[in-house]
Amino acid sequence: MVARALTVAFVGIEARLVEVQCALSPGLPSFQIVGLPDKAVSEAKERVRAALAALSVALPSKRITINLSPADMPKEGSHFDLPIAMSLLAALEIIPAEEVSDTVALGELSLDGALVAVTGALPAAMTAAEGGHTLFCPAPCGPEAAWVADTRVFAPATLAQVICHYTGQAPLSPAKPGEVVRDIAARDLFDVKGQERAKRALEIAAAGRHHMLMVGTPGSGKSMLAARMPGILPDLSPAEALETSMVHSISGLLEQGGISRARPFREPHHTASVAAIVGGGKGAKPGEISLAHNGVLFLDELPEFPRMVLETLRQPIETGEVVVARANAHIRYPCRFLLIAAANPCKCGYLSEPARACARAPACGEDYMGRISGPLMDRFDLRVDVPPVAFNELDLPASGDSSAVVAARVATARSVQGARFAGYEGLRVNADAEGALLEEIATPDAEGRALLTRAADRFGLTARGYHRLLRVARTIADLDGVEGVRAPHMAEAISYRLMGMADAVSG
Repeated sequence: MVARALTVAFVGIEARLVEVQCALSPGLPSFQIVGLPDKAVSEAKERVRAALAALSVALPSKRITINLSPADMPKEGSHFDLPIAMSLLAALEIIPAEEVSDTVALGELSLDGALVAVTGALPAAMTAAEGGHTLFCPAPCGPEAAWVADTRVFAPATLAQVICHYTGQAPLSPAKPGEVVRDIAARDLFDVKGQERAKRALEIAAAGRHHMLMVGTPGSGKSMLAARMPGILPDLSPAEALETSMVHSISGLLEQGGISRARPFREPHHTASVAAIVGGGKGAKPGEISLAHNGVLFLDELPEFPRMVLETLRQPIETGEVVVARANAHIRYPCRFLLIAAANPCKCGYLSEPARACARAPACGEDYMGRISGPLMDRFDLRVDVPPVAFNELDLPASGDSSAVVAARVATARSVQGARFAGYEGLRVNADAEGALLEEIATPDAEGRALLTRAADRFGLTARGYHRLLRVARTIADLDGVEGVRAPHMAEAISYRLMGMADAVSG
């Protein structure tokens, strides 16, 4: 007799069904696991043996073979413990084999039979729902998996509870979804004194998901401004929350099964490696750009990042996804993020202040900013100079709009874009528009087109720069509540594309 249970193997954020087959056959007593298991899966036999012994279940003096099918797919992780134990219990006729064969299970076993939380419960529940299967997972993972309403989720705390459920001694109740996480209130934009131009650029970036670069002396408020971006972004839609939670589930970042409607804000240090930023390492896990999916990726001290790390951002910025290529697999992760970067103008940071600049000025500024390649710089829609704030301005009362007021304008502009792209799959904001659709929605009036033409001719805009100007101008018009793109919208977009360009073009 061959007893079967189901589990999943993770390929990126996709959970693929794996059949766990258990056969008891005559021969020398042994316990083998086949089907390309990694070290953690191979060690499952010892954890299963100890857990069953803790329940006073003795293994027979037979040859026990566990096959993980399909056998040519690599199996990684400790979540195979529970399905292996369930298939073995079914082979021993302790629990009904028919019911176990239609159950997807995942969970790590401790030596006393307790179930330990594992990552990936949410994508596993989605795969179980697609096949019409029931899901068993550890108690801490139940609230997370229960967000998928199309499948029954049971979350036992121990292996003994699994046995009692199947034997009818103590049936389990379906798990309930976790609470929607309410994050602590974000920092208020009203606290930032001065920097009105940077605040305006921050609002435009939030409204259309346009990438933004801030350049300024140390202490001018670049990081302070970036930290207030989450406070002006709208909450995640249900579809976006599910997409983001899938990535965070694989990475083990969902706390107590709660799903957050707040957009993620990731700020990796400039010493981060390529694998940490774009994904990779053991198991090809998601990187920071995928953990920032549908949210914000803030790169402080941008020129200090290794050149290779910066260059790997170019393709994900354009496509909204990254492919982590390995010899035995190509894993695809979503990474549609809003990039906010900050940089000093030079190594010493005081290039714009002759009294404090180093002896190598201005050559030091060219060398320092030259660490950012032209193709990467071309992908920033908004480039803002953030000058230092005078001491006398710090004593003045705060001015400008609060984050709540700005967030309301951003939400209105986002709702306009949502209605505009309602019939287009994968399009949500102006930054997603391209081709004929972009020309249709962002073609400026005659004066605006003349302004754009002069800018393109005089400053040698690339085709990418041209289209990004159209997208930014469209967002500015949405913030103004105007249907068509006009010359003032185009002029403001140009002024953010290259510092000081608007005056030169209009002159």
